[in-house]
Amino acid sequence: MPARLLGPLGAVTRAVTARRLARPGYRAPVPVICCGNVTLGGAGKTIVALDIAQRLTARGQRAHVLLRGYGGAARGPRRVRPGDDSALVGDEALLLAEVAPTWVGADRAASARAAIEAGAEVLVLDDGLQNPTLCKDVSLLVVDGGSGFGNGRLFPAGPLRERVADGAARCRAAVLIGPDTAGAASALPGLPVLRARLVPGPEATALAGRSVLAFAGIGRPEKFFATLSALGAKLAATRDFPDHHRYGQSELDALFAEAEKKGRAVVTTEKDWVRLPAPYAAQALALPVALRFDDETLIAWLLDEALTSRRGSAAKN
Repeated sequence: MPARLLGPLGAVTRAVTARRLARPGYRAPVPVICCGNVTLGGAGKTIVALDIAQRLTARGQRAHVLLRGYGGAARGPRRVRPGDDSALVGDEALLLAEVAPTWVGADRAASARAAIEAGAEVLVLDDGLQNPTLCKDVSLLVVDGGSGFGNGRLFPAGPLRERVADGAARCRAAVLIGPDTAGAASALPGLPVLRARLVPGPEATALAGRSVLAFAGIGRPEKFFATLSALGAKLAATRDFPDHHRYGQSELDALFAEAEKKGRAVVTTEKDWVRLPAPYAAQALALPVALRFDDETLIAWLLDEALTSRRGSAAKN
């Protein structure tokens, strides 16, 4: 159905979001940094949250990460433990737990209280810009440079959870990942834009010249496939699945059988790899990526602001 015909339904999305955001939230006694977006999935919130958690830890801060745990059955608050199944806590939680204590739960305020009781000095939210249950000190608007804000319409006519201007008004800065081919920065006047890019890990060098069967169940699989091509891998076959897809045995058997028959390496993303049963994970290669900011001074300034603003307000009370 054409987006223009669905446009009036966007008013419903806007009204629901506005009503939800009007609810009062829990003001934690520690700084809260939110990595959110205004689009439905695929912007890069998790890798930004992961990067920030690593930076805070390097500063000596006891940072804990909070997220809903999309795709997992746990309703929380639950601390993610080594050996947890992605079916319980979600794939993103497993990746985040490798760098900082991580909590999943639908109630962010309850997760915050549990994390603080466990010793958290600063909280990092993976997603939650439209969730009012926990007050934020600094919010970052994460934007994918390739997809931007889509057609600029609210769901279901477009990919927006809320109007760009409404979301940006609650943010201190934007993190734009990748080349801005969609012109997203022009829609964010007055908001500092931190430009960043995804950099493959050193393991990527082993893929140059290899024939691979690549598969991914993420927001934008084409980004992953393009990265492999840029690394020099020979993309003999690609398979894309829905975001957070739970792979069935028959699907995996078919993928790995095809790769083995034609002598191809099986490559996937880290998010997909943690969802694979052990026998398949042992045969697949995961491509790790890290975030690199073009200007390190800007992200350092934002973290300073998040940490010092709360101390300042605490001194006044």
